[in-house]
Amino acid sequence: MTAVDAPAAPALHRDRRFRTFWIGQTITAFGDRISELALPLIAVALLAATPVQVSVLTALIWLPNLLGLFLGAWVDRRTHKRRLLIVADLVRAVVLLSLPVAYLFGAVTLTQLYLVALLTGAGAVLFALGQQAFFVALVPRSAYVDANSKLSVSRSLSFIIGPAVGGGLVQALTAPVAILVDAVSFLFSALLLRRIPVTETPPPPRQTSTLGMVREGLALVLRHPVLRAALGCTSTVNFFTFIASALLVLYANRELGLSPGAIGVAFGVGALGGLAGAALAPRISRAIGLGRTAMIGAVVFPAPLALTALIDGPTWTKVAMLAAIELVSSVGVMLMDVNINALLAAVTPDDARGRRAGAYSAVNYGIRPLGALVGGALGTTLGLRPTLVVAGLGGVLAVLWLLASPVRHIRSLDTVTP
Repeated sequence: MTAVDAPAAPALHRDRRFRTFWIGQTITAFGDRISELALPLIAVALLAATPVQVSVLTALIWLPNLLGLFLGAWVDRRTHKRRLLIVADLVRAVVLLSLPVAYLFGAVTLTQLYLVALLTGAGAVLFALGQQAFFVALVPRSAYVDANSKLSVSRSLSFIIGPAVGGGLVQALTAPVAILVDAVSFLFSALLLRRIPVTETPPPPRQTSTLGMVREGLALVLRHPVLRAALGCTSTVNFFTFIASALLVLYANRELGLSPGAIGVAFGVGALGGLAGAALAPRISRAIGLGRTAMIGAVVFPAPLALTALIDGPTWTKVAMLAAIELVSSVGVMLMDVNINALLAAVTPDDARGRRAGAYSAVNYGIRPLGALVGGALGTTLGLRPTLVVAGLGGVLAVLWLLASPVRHIRSLDTVTP
């Protein structure tokens, strides 16, 4: 059966439970865009951070993913996944609120910034692992691609509007105070999650220890040909793109001489590509196949980053070039993410979602801090422009994982089984 012949997926926008979850994640995504701009700007503008210090800040946000191996097994043993999501949201809200409070007393330090990055990263890991099981409780299998597309559209809209709004708020209120918006977004998300009725089935009793479950999660990811290829692809692209992302705000602010508002506008306009990519991903997948669409995205996502090294000219030209590069890259990341995320959900057994997600994210996201630290080292030794070229060209290698795997032959989710 092809994607065209498959039964029509249910109208998710009419499903009150999914709609509530979707709204909550949309609000949080918009808040996150502000923090993603504000945190490095606090380090660069307020605390005069070096490239290495900025890369350490980025690394700490993703470092907790290394705990995913054990957290995933622990989450699989929990019945109340929604409760974990609410706790993760509340922890992040409280931690972020500490920054505007410290700023009001003139007490913001680089150490506090590092702690905020580390603890919000830990909250994000807990939320992501619990969300795996929560997602499949809300969404039928036939609607996985559609649901991921809708969530990605919201995420893309946040990248369009969020940076511009964030840049304006940073200039008007200062970066620490602007982070207050992100803290409030997590409170909204927690409140909405409480309103979603969901039946959470207790996990089956297990004789296996937590360490044994960790080994099971790793074995599942490394032995399954589709999961192994997807992990290799996303880990490779994450390593190289985080070499760039750790330095991009610093590069735009110091080397290109762009203001926070101009950086926000460039990122916001560039994120229009993500909106287009998220909306088009299901259609392109149906036309040429899920695997081929993911492979195209794996190339189009990192390749444009190499072009950031060529940005020059008057301010408006710099903003336009940065926006254009971000636009093309954003199309690619959505073509890759929407299809690979749907594929991961389809091939993972229901009783192993936490373990799979933990093992997968420990490698996939755990490599991001390494990429960020390598970016800081290369930025210091080679310079920012050559480092961005390395990041863009190296990221293209990620597609080789998919080319050498069964993924390239997968046309739709109907052809794969857990």
